[in-house]
Amino acid sequence: MALENMRQPIESGCPDALQYMHPVMLKNFGNWKYHEDPEPGVLRHVAHSGDEVWTVRAGTQRILDVYTVRKLCDIGDQFADGYIRFTIRSNIEFLVTDPAKVQPLIGALREAGFIVGGTRNSVTMISHTQGFLHCDIPATDASGVVKSMMDELADEFQNWNMPNRVHIATSCCQINCGGQADIAINIQHTKPPRINHDLVSAVCERPTVVARCPVAAIRPAQVNGKPTLEVDEKKCICCGACFPPCPPMQINHAEHSQLAIWVGGNHSNARSKPSFQKLVAAGIPNNPPRWPEATAIVKKILHTYKEDAKDWERINDWIDRIGWPRFFEKTGLPFTKYHVDNWRGARKSLNASAHIRF
Repeated sequence: MALENMRQPIESGCPDALQYMHPVMLKNFGNWKYHEDPEPGVLRHVAHSGDEVWTVRAGTQRILDVYTVRKLCDIGDQFADGYIRFTIRSNIEFLVTDPAKVQPLIGALREAGFIVGGTRNSVTMISHTQGFLHCDIPATDASGVVKSMMDELADEFQNWNMPNRVHIATSCCQINCGGQADIAINIQHTKPPRINHDLVSAVCERPTVVARCPVAAIRPAQVNGKPTLEVDEKKCICCGACFPPCPPMQINHAEHSQLAIWVGGNHSNARSKPSFQKLVAAGIPNNPPRWPEATAIVKKILHTYKEDAKDWERINDWIDRIGWPRFFEKTGLPFTKYHVDNWRGARKSLNASAHIRF
């Protein structure tokens, strides 16, 4: 794209990325010859013009204090001429044109306490939502889950020891804006909201709350002569969508808000078609600050996948090959009533096949 024809930035949304792009990347925009992975966390991009750019990727703890941001920026100024960028998975990438600076940059990052990796067949940094810091409906701190889990998976991030890349995501609520992934850790409410009828009329716009429910389980009501809301518990799917516009409909609970783990989600269609993730573990304690139970299950799944999958199989490809019964057998995860799909339309999901035998 020629600079004189660059589109004008819009007033909302993300700014135009071209203005922040490394000059060599901008010069060769859309004209790259090939890319290669010399070592974990390092990418080499070669353009048809012969220009080269090296990318060094390091993982961060996602929620960064000013001191850490300045430390990373100082490293970027010293080795990458100030050209850095953050990825959607909270990695920081340093863009370097001098290959002689790559190893000193890696050394400086490790000396500062950062791990370098997350490329090719490794466990990538975990994509996640904001948790208690920003979300208006959190039931757990997704950022805390990520930090504690990545502390346990640092070796898998820094090395190429998986059959293929592994994307992990977490969400702080059941609405799951963390997205699909090979492995996803989401909150799971197991009880409908508890309503404080004395506060509903003073705090909530009832039509908004009624409209917010995705299954039409909320309707206006009168309790003790006061306008309020009621929930049809037969319809309620315990998603928690009613809580942000109406805090008196409290759904978070120390015992009944738990974690669930899903596997097999894949957006890519590079080698196989995209797939939806499916539930494999439910009722996991929401146990801060380290969430050991959830971390142990994720590590068990990763270990089994690493030992049993063929080269280049993503987790969903591996499960498609061995079948769901063997997945549960190999991982040692229990198959419970919560894994049975009984909603209308579940024709092609986990437990609707005659081939499933439990």
